[in-house]
Amino acid sequence: MRRISIFGATGSIGENTVDLIDRQGGAATHQVVALTGGRNIARLAEQARNLRAQLAVTCEPTLYGALKDALAGSGVEAAAGPEALVEAADRPADWTMSAIVGAAGLAPGFRALRHGGTLALANKESLVAAGPLLLAEAAEHGATILPVDSEHSAVFQALVGEDMAAVERVIITASGGPFRDWPMERLARATVAEARAHPNWSMGLRISIDSATLFNKALELIETREYFGIDPEQIEAVVHPQSIVHALVGFRDGGLMAHLGPPDMRHAIGYALNWPERRPVPVERLDLARLGSLTFQAPDEARFPALRLARAVMAMRGLAGAAFNAAKETALDAFLDGRLGFLGMAAAVEETLARLDAAEGLTNPPASLDTVLQMDHLARREAASVINEAAVAAGA
Repeated sequence: MRRISIFGATGSIGENTVDLIDRQGGAATHQVVALTGGRNIARLAEQARNLRAQLAVTCEPTLYGALKDALAGSGVEAAAGPEALVEAADRPADWTMSAIVGAAGLAPGFRALRHGGTLALANKESLVAAGPLLLAEAAEHGATILPVDSEHSAVFQALVGEDMAAVERVIITASGGPFRDWPMERLARATVAEARAHPNWSMGLRISIDSATLFNKALELIETREYFGIDPEQIEAVVHPQSIVHALVGFRDGGLMAHLGPPDMRHAIGYALNWPERRPVPVERLDLARLGSLTFQAPDEARFPALRLARAVMAMRGLAGAAFNAAKETALDAFLDGRLGFLGMAAAVEETLARLDAAEGLTNPPASLDTVLQMDHLARREAASVINEAAVAAGA
């Protein structure tokens, strides 16, 4: 019986993972070691009971009592707080889903690799902030990292049986989000409700807004460079409004290998869950005749400066990814709180990177995960300062 842990079980990726495990027999066919979540204690407890998990962890220390009460009589152990997340990752598992959003997912993911199993990686920040360290940790312990982003899963699948030396380019697609056709002056007034209304995918609040700014795609460009080890000049982004083609791989003979599928994360999750086999996954089967046509267009980097910033980060490498992600998360928090406009997010990230590079030198390679986390803290503080200064200037 395979041992499984799910970090971020109550988020959209986690819920889809639980759904697939349930469909494959649930607790009867899987030994669930640990499930973790945030503030949705009722759902976390329900999942833990249904899957007969050994341990359930909330990242919120103040909710330990609520989780313990919700699990009373179930035999499921309860724990809470960031340290408890890392301790949960210390429990050996054969397959671990890393779906905690943000930098909070770094430490548990790194720790899970020590067991030499498979890490299904949905936490973009792990590769963006600490890609070389993560891959080195996996190699040291004989662990496997499988991508769960739909785009990187698509690239991974297109490369099966191929020689990386024959790859000429990788093309990552983006829907363009809800604002791809908005005039710039209207973008400046975009609200949180408008930004979260993704036209194709059903996702959480933060990733939906990251998709509206294309910061999500910016992170994916950096992930592509780190995971597949190709040069930034070989990585392209293209707007594809239908979200049917998830990625394409171009080879030196001029051929393109495309991965198509409905906009349903259960495909990428199911591929990682069942790899190296392919098992049935309950996603819609494409009717190409009904689709009729698929369209593509070049992204407007004036509208979506996050893509330009991603290329600057890839050129710098070192600690630039950690700073970029931390600044992006801080800017997103400010947008959600009404302290920063939609277009102000990219401006705040760019200014933060410029200040940190001048003061700290972002090209320095990280010596350890602690170095990455220190830069994460520093970048959040600097980004907060940039945002505050912008607010004062706007009010002057």
